[in-house]
Amino acid sequence: MAAPVAPPLCTWLVAACLSAACGAGDKEKQRRHRGAGVGVGGLFGSRHCPGSRRRGGARSGMSMAVALHPERGVVETKKTDVKQRRVVVTGMGVVTPLGHDPDEFYNNLLQGISGISEIEAFDCSSYPTRIAGEIKSFSTDGWVAPKLAKRMDKFMLYLITAGKKALENAGITEEIMNELEKSRCGVLIGSAMGGMKVFSDAIEALRVSYKKMNPFCVPFATTNMGSAILAMDLGWMGPNYSISTACATSNFCILNAANHIRKGEADLMLCGGSDAPIIPIGLGGFVACRALSQRNNDPTKASRPWDVDRDGFVMGEGSGVLVLEELEHAKQRGAEIYAEFLGGSFTCDAYHMTEPHPEGRGVILCIENALADSGVTKEDINYINAHATSTQMGDLKEFEALTRCFGQNPQLRVNSTKSMTGHLLGAAGGIEAVAAIQAIRTGWVHPNINLDNPEKNVDVSLLVGPQKERFDVKVALSNSFGFGGHNSSILFAPFK
Repeated sequence: MAAPVAPPLCTWLVAACLSAACGAGDKEKQRRHRGAGVGVGGLFGSRHCPGSRRRGGARSGMSMAVALHPERGVVETKKTDVKQRRVVVTGMGVVTPLGHDPDEFYNNLLQGISGISEIEAFDCSSYPTRIAGEIKSFSTDGWVAPKLAKRMDKFMLYLITAGKKALENAGITEEIMNELEKSRCGVLIGSAMGGMKVFSDAIEALRVSYKKMNPFCVPFATTNMGSAILAMDLGWMGPNYSISTACATSNFCILNAANHIRKGEADLMLCGGSDAPIIPIGLGGFVACRALSQRNNDPTKASRPWDVDRDGFVMGEGSGVLVLEELEHAKQRGAEIYAEFLGGSFTCDAYHMTEPHPEGRGVILCIENALADSGVTKEDINYINAHATSTQMGDLKEFEALTRCFGQNPQLRVNSTKSMTGHLLGAAGGIEAVAAIQAIRTGWVHPNINLDNPEKNVDVSLLVGPQKERFDVKVALSNSFGFGGHNSSILFAPFK
């Protein structure tokens, strides 16, 4: 059937709608639309006016038919309000210097065991730093196809393995996997550094000839490909991307994944971070930044947040991944719920590439926004897994921000997982989220090791001591900050 012809009044109504939707400044676009007809997007207040251009006779006819009934008035559509849905943690997966199982990892933390040791992967005898939180033993058997395992960068191998272990930990069997609505399951696992080894190897190969380069060097070096490959493997068609915000990466991914669930865009998300920077260029780069500890003669004592004798952070590697799930979805499949994700926030210091803001403005704003997003008060927070990397300025500025926000709470306990794992860069927030959730589950918070001589400006009464402590966590806050002034805070609580 041919499209109806619009009378002059109808044409005027259409032009008026376009003027309201696009603004008076888009006169040229309006003239084009009046000449060619408009689509439904223009009439119904499409966000982008160019999307309302004519896309063929049938669509144009539909828009004219609406305008032929002026007595109905101008139809306006508003974005449907989605009731915020509750998000819970149903699975955890880790690959760390302290173990590749969430319980093994946390038990080692509770015992105060350090994962820092001399680097064995390559000869670093000429470097001023020769220690790291290096993973000595790791297997992809049963997790990654052998052909891919030979070609992929370690950050991807850690990511895929931790992601699949998180699914196993969540009780998602093959039968349950087959029943999942794949279009509502997503993967959002980021990396600060991406495929550094693959990229470094490609540069060396290029010195000989481009013909010697790994044909997968580009996709396997990019930060998004870990999430992409895992989604392909699982057949998950929901939100799939990565975020890279240096050492705040994992928290950014976790909060964004939760928001997809809260807004009704997904029911289940794998999220977290992964990094494998312990290679010559990675170590050399951070040495050049003068950021690393040089306590080579005593590796287990090298990472010492808040201690006067700290001399920089210790690099680590690995991955931490959570399974976040919509509450009713989790209940329907009979999942064990480890904790509830309450919310979080991001801010930017907008101050310096590597140094924190001297007044901690960005951190304080981030924490306050995270509390508002989560619907909790400062008094509700009684456990903080701090970013605390063992750097001179970073440790103090974060602690000052914490005392400004929570200093009136005598029940507050603060610790740093990095005292035992080192700093896993983009994966740090992932494994520290697991530590916070494990504290909620077990009723134990892990110690701060190597805090032999605390900074005078640090209130040690708020810090967990050298031994694990029995503690009833009400609400846990986990902080992660990154080069570039990226701040992130996320909150978990016992599920009730």
